[in-house]
Amino acid sequence: MARGRLAVLAAAFLLWAGLGPPGPGGRVFAQAPDAQPKTMLALPPAPLLPATLGKLKRVAEGDVGDGLGSVDAADAAVLTEDGLKRFARSEYAADGKVGPAPGSVTVYKFGDASGAVAAYDYFRRPGMRPEKLGDEAVANGDEVLLRSGVSVVRANFKLGHEGMDTLTRELIDRLPKVGGSAGVAPLLPGMLPGKGLDAESVKYALGPAGYQAMGGVVAPGMVGFDKSAETVTAKYKGGGVLTLLLYPTPQIAGDRGRAVEAELGHQSAAGTVKLRREGPLLLLATGGWTPGAAQAMVDGVHLHGVVSFDQPMPLEFHAEVQKTYSLLSSILVFCGVGALAAVVLGLFFGGGRALIRVMQGKPAASEPEFLRIDLRGPAGKGAGPEA
Repeated sequence: MARGRLAVLAAAFLLWAGLGPPGPGGRVFAQAPDAQPKTMLALPPAPLLPATLGKLKRVAEGDVGDGLGSVDAADAAVLTEDGLKRFARSEYAADGKVGPAPGSVTVYKFGDASGAVAAYDYFRRPGMRPEKLGDEAVANGDEVLLRSGVSVVRANFKLGHEGMDTLTRELIDRLPKVGGSAGVAPLLPGMLPGKGLDAESVKYALGPAGYQAMGGVVAPGMVGFDKSAETVTAKYKGGGVLTLLLYPTPQIAGDRGRAVEAELGHQSAAGTVKLRREGPLLLLATGGWTPGAAQAMVDGVHLHGVVSFDQPMPLEFHAEVQKTYSLLSSILVFCGVGALAAVVLGLFFGGGRALIRVMQGKPAASEPEFLRIDLRGPAGKGAGPEA
């Protein structure tokens, strides 16, 4: 009997130890485990296209969201090598219902501004007039193509020029913004000489598909896009074509330059061919140039080194700068105070001495009095008057 009671007490104690002491009201609560699983909530990115544009509403059935698989097959290869990250296309109507819509908008978001510039040049067609929208824009009738930061927009609205301008400006304000080096436009297109340049012919490319589609002079396989090359091609008055190719290192540029020169030297269709390398930059003039004009063109473009730093300075750097500034400021203040004190003391003692002489009936300024040592002795003193 005693053994049974002991077994019951032991079981009760073990149950109490496992579940913990009773809570308020005599209820028993299980102890919570030490490590609780945490749930991370990942917020989806903001939509590229707004639900409304002015008085127009987005047609839901026409929205393909951010599905990269919905990109037109003819453009997929070019946009992929340009670094396309997100894509959205929608139609807009006055009542938001399916049916004839006054317009449609397509937005392409890239990893950086270089990819956006390359895609913008790819979509730009001859005859489109420049517009003052975003970073750069062109239009043709109801169609507008624009680039803002890392995004490229293709819009088509039957609203007239004024209505189209209002809607596109509203859309630009809602596009995602990217800072830092990703938002900086490439330098290569800006290196083209402006004299005689056909602005519509400027084509910037980051890959073989885009370069070939935009009429590159050199065979895409010879350029070396697999080595992170970037190119810009432009036509000039007289039929000349200037191609700039930028590589990560001068060694790669030298190797590609020799291959390009050997390839184009055997092609009569290339016309005049002049090639020059400057560091990691290759300059190639082909087409209807005279030899002198082609040489002058490649000699007139120079690569300027640009160093940018978009990261905040460490706190230690700011502290050291502040300490140095404080030390130099203290030294300057001490020297200034010392110089002022010297002037004041000089005026005080000099003026006081002059005042004392005037009070004694002497002139304020007098010749200095010299001490004389007579070394002639007593004999010398007596002989002096007699002589």
